[in-house]
Amino acid sequence: MKKIYLIRHAKSSWKEEGKSDFERGLNKRGKRDLKYMANRLKSFRVMPDLILSSPAKRAKKTAIEIAKTIGYKVNDISFQDSLYDSSVNSYLYLLDSLDNKYDSIFIVGHNPTITEVGEFLSGAILTNMPTCSIVCIEFSTDSFQNIKEGSGKILFFDYPKKHNETTAQ
Repeated sequence: MKKIYLIRHAKSSWKEEGKSDFERGLNKRGKRDLKYMANRLKSFRVMPDLILSSPAKRAKKTAIEIAKTIGYKVNDISFQDSLYDSSVNSYLYLLDSLDNKYDSIFIVGHNPTITEVGEFLSGAILTNMPTCSIVCIEFSTDSFQNIKEGSGKILFFDYPKKHNETTAQ
């Protein structure tokens, strides 16, 4: 069995004029939501074998905060250029290249691609993964190379606004 956790980066800031899209950090809500969602993963004892992330600042900060919170070694995060400004095919190529010693992986990326990948892999209609959302998809295979369109089953789809009362503090 393989599990892929697709994680959309936390809410980014548009305040700093002149910064490129790649360099945008997180805003106040993004930081709050990220802390909340990272603690949810920790409370359910979710620990990946590998974290892959876009190297864009907002995705990088999301991956690092989650890793710190759950006790994953930050230095073991693999930042993949192919996850920024990517396509479904980029994700499939990345999955195809993974060592099968990993059973559970986090992928931190961007919309619209991360939503498209979740829909492609699960056959479900997600419509839109909100910022800081997590979709966990399980596959009945021991090989990432066997993962195909619609071959996964969504175990959960969680995001901060589902817990509005808790995150609004």
